[in-house]
Amino acid sequence: MPVTEKLDAHHKALTINLNASAFGSFAEIGAGQEVSHWFFVVGGASATVAKTVSAYDKEVSDDLYGAGSRYVSKQRLEAMLEREWAQLLGQLQATRGAHTRFFSFVNTVAARNFAGTNDAHGWVGLRWQREPGGPASDVLLHINMRDPSNVQQQEAVGILGVNVIYAAFYELQSEETFLAGLAEEVVRERIEIDYVEVRGPAFEGWDQQTLLAHLVSRGYAEAVFLPAKGPAVPPTEALYKKALVLAPGYFAHGDPMHSQVHMGLLDSAMLELKNELGESTDGKGAVAPAGFFCLTASPIAPKEPVPEVADLLRRINALRASGGDVLLFRESELYNMKQLVNRYTQAPVRFAVGVSLMIHAFEDIYGNLEGRLLEALARLLAQNVRIYVYPMSAEELGARLKGLSISGWEWTETNGMVSAAALRHAPPVGHLYAYLLASHFLVPMQIPATRTADA
Repeated sequence: MPVTEKLDAHHKALTINLNASAFGSFAEIGAGQEVSHWFFVVGGASATVAKTVSAYDKEVSDDLYGAGSRYVSKQRLEAMLEREWAQLLGQLQATRGAHTRFFSFVNTVAARNFAGTNDAHGWVGLRWQREPGGPASDVLLHINMRDPSNVQQQEAVGILGVNVIYAAFYELQSEETFLAGLAEEVVRERIEIDYVEVRGPAFEGWDQQTLLAHLVSRGYAEAVFLPAKGPAVPPTEALYKKALVLAPGYFAHGDPMHSQVHMGLLDSAMLELKNELGESTDGKGAVAPAGFFCLTASPIAPKEPVPEVADLLRRINALRASGGDVLLFRESELYNMKQLVNRYTQAPVRFAVGVSLMIHAFEDIYGNLEGRLLEALARLLAQNVRIYVYPMSAEELGARLKGLSISGWEWTETNGMVSAAALRHAPPVGHLYAYLLASHFLVPMQIPATRTADA
């Protein structure tokens, strides 16, 4: 079959059913019970489906897969994979193993509840063989569902599940073709994939971080999380109910000196937030604040090209090497970053930015918003959001504004440095800027004593 041929879910499921070597099981918890349905309705399912199971009741699920984990979690998904795969091979390996490529598809999904008050998300997994008797490979996804109704969300999960199985058998030419196969028909508008993990011989030579970066750069995710230590997790697990410091920037300099400067500024902002929150984070039950460097897969300026994934990873890994956790966002606007984190936390959010980035935020066109700058600020500064603004050298500030073709800002230097409090602009922008300073939406900060200024 040509790689360029695009098939809908019906034809993908039928293609799998007509593949005499593919045979497997389906285990679906919660709202994810639409995947196996596709293989029955297109015809020829007896050649593909060994069994289907829906462990909808919690006690039944615990009996099958073990108690002690959340029902919609990676831990539960992997328990499902292990049990279903072991049972499939135990029952059929002896009679069919010589000519069959086995697979086990599993998911655990929480779709929109009746009141519309829950987080509609899920985990999807597949284990399969590329050749009969061969070693198994796995793909695991975390998804967020965007459709407004339960029925639509279930339908979208069904299509995604078919995509996963089809892509595993037919679209492993590259990371890009595989992700594109997963995304057909549902991803972007209906489903967001904000985590992917692959393992096994089918993915030999593939890189986990590259896959995560592709999710954002191709618009399949609004953000992904790349920690300094330990395995990657979906953003929700890093952000859930935490007070946050977000440090956005381009971070072009990847040398250790600059990375340590960036880390020092983030640490200083974290200390400032802890001081704001006072005793509430001092071991008395509240979750301690978390800090993240924030990069974007979008151009910083309108005329700049879209960043290459390799360059994004270069900058990300330099920050991670210095001990920094990183969020990679699809959009560059601060209010879009805030909107994403507000999915997972209502605690205080503080942005830590340099003077030049703060000015750039004021000068952005915001052509997609009817209220332009005022609407952008209203979206950004709602719900206990503040901006910590760090000074920078007058020479560096002038060079960066010139590079961004920004004019109209004046300042007073102190020992060659420019702070947020020393900036001026002609009315009406100047009046708005003065108001934000006086209202403490913009908080001028000091460079940590042990750090240099040109971060």
